[in-house]
Amino acid sequence: MEDAHSTQSPDDARGRMRDAIKKTAHGTALRHALDMIIAGHLGALICIGDTDNVIRAGDDGFKLDISFTANRLFELSKMDGAIVIDRDMTQILRANYHLNPDPSLPTSETGMRHRTAARMSLLTTAMVISVSERRQVVTVYVSGRGHQLKSASELMSTINQLLVSMESTRTRLDRGLLRLTTLELDDYVTLADIAETIYLFEMLITVSAELNDLVLQLGSQGKSIEMQREELMGDTSEDYTLLLRDYACDHSEANAAALRKTLHATDNAKLRSPKSVAELLGYEDMAEDSIMKPLGLRTLSNVSVVREGMADKIVDKFGSLQQVLDNIESNPERLDDVGVKNPNILADSLYRMWGKRA
Repeated sequence: MEDAHSTQSPDDARGRMRDAIKKTAHGTALRHALDMIIAGHLGALICIGDTDNVIRAGDDGFKLDISFTANRLFELSKMDGAIVIDRDMTQILRANYHLNPDPSLPTSETGMRHRTAARMSLLTTAMVISVSERRQVVTVYVSGRGHQLKSASELMSTINQLLVSMESTRTRLDRGLLRLTTLELDDYVTLADIAETIYLFEMLITVSAELNDLVLQLGSQGKSIEMQREELMGDTSEDYTLLLRDYACDHSEANAAALRKTLHATDNAKLRSPKSVAELLGYEDMAEDSIMKPLGLRTLSNVSVVREGMADKIVDKFGSLQQVLDNIESNPERLDDVGVKNPNILADSLYRMWGKRA
């Protein structure tokens, strides 16, 4: 039989691990059963899904085919051997089942139950859960990789720290973007300014992703935290994309999307280096105090009278934010061609952002 590990892509494994964490989140019936097993000072080995291959890898035990409930899973964990549950977690198929995965499958686990769990997750596409009787910890395995479940109090302690970090980073980013808008209108943006702003965007996105992973583990208890996370993120994703389009050599949306992936995978040292950021944006031999010319997509999109899609049309016609400002002063009628019905309102909005006019 071909082992599951050889046919699973990294994206597959990540998606299945995320699904496994969701199924074991606080508030689920499965997590209730696991908490009872821990409280009862018991151990357990539970296989969920890919049941044909799981059953093929073992023998003996009891064939049950009974409805899944948390209480039944807890009671069955009092026996030795594994418990086999269908993928949809509606039926308990086997109990006290003796699993014999290939011992040559690689694992760094030491305990017998954890080694078996890790190997079964390599041999099959099942989600395998190991509860350590001695250490009183629960580990979920997918594709040989283990994830140790945390208590709600442990999760909340980390979440509170991340929320403080996220709030602080969002405040810094908002201040940085306000300053950047003024610099753009002054036509005095440097590479260092852009590198610092990109770094703050990446910090916020990274902390948000970490928080999102923890909220997933909280399950039904994490709704209010998720609302706070979403509020702190706000429209930063759109602003980030527009910033990259403003300053990259290639201004396309496709390039901005690719750039975001590249920047997110870039280590901190390079993100903190203006020269490295310039190279990623498509520039060579640029000093950190070099002046950069924005298209103006981000600033224009933040003006209330600029409807969705209009900023692109304005930039396509005029070429840059500075040329837009010049035309507002000298030839405002040209703005009618791109749908700006009242150039004076646009001008007033930009000047207020600039701080040049009340």
